Amino acid sequence: MGTKKELLQEKSSELLQILKTRFEKHLDRHKGLEWENIQAKLEANPEKLWSLNEMETTGGEPDVVGYDNKSDEYIFVDCSIESPAGRRSYCYDREALDKRKENKPKDTVIDAASAMGIELLSEEQYRNLQKLGKFDNKTSSWIVTPAAIRKLGGALFCDFRYGTVFVYHNGADSYYAARGFRGSLRV
Repeated sequence: MGTKKELLQEKSSELLQILKTRFEKHLDRHKGLEWENIQAKLEANPEKLWSLNEMETTGGEPDVVGYDNKSDEYIFVDCSIESPAGRRSYCYDREALDKRKENKPKDTVIDAASAMGIELLSEEQYRNLQKLGKFDNKTSSWIVTPAAIRKLGGALFCDFRYGTVFVYHNGADSYYAARGFRGSLRV
């Protein structure tokens, strides 16, 4: 891989097989969608395949959860049962990281998502994900935080407990071993 965000052919083929297997295992997540169409879109967008590989290698287990007719895009979301293990212990954003005097985490949610080429889930996307299964029963995931909350130093996260999605707040500079983030990608 050079400066372009593309996978080598062998890695692309391996990732496509992983995604296809997951797609076939969880048909309830994407009723009415055909794998061949999704694969054609992925093959035509190598930078998106690279982002999906980033999601996969950090433990996200990305899968197709929808299709946007207006934009002609398939929507992938991290579908790992718990918040992706390779994306935990991050504070919310660069401002929060810079304000920490000591014990700084290795990265921020916003920076990591941007580097991966994915979007952080909104509260609505997180709630929609929970309709497809039970995610974050032991962990939690940061979500997009409204500017007014962030301006006051806070950030939002969600989890699923007692059959309910809970939305909470923390200082944006906080980080925990059991809190990561989930992302989405349109292809």
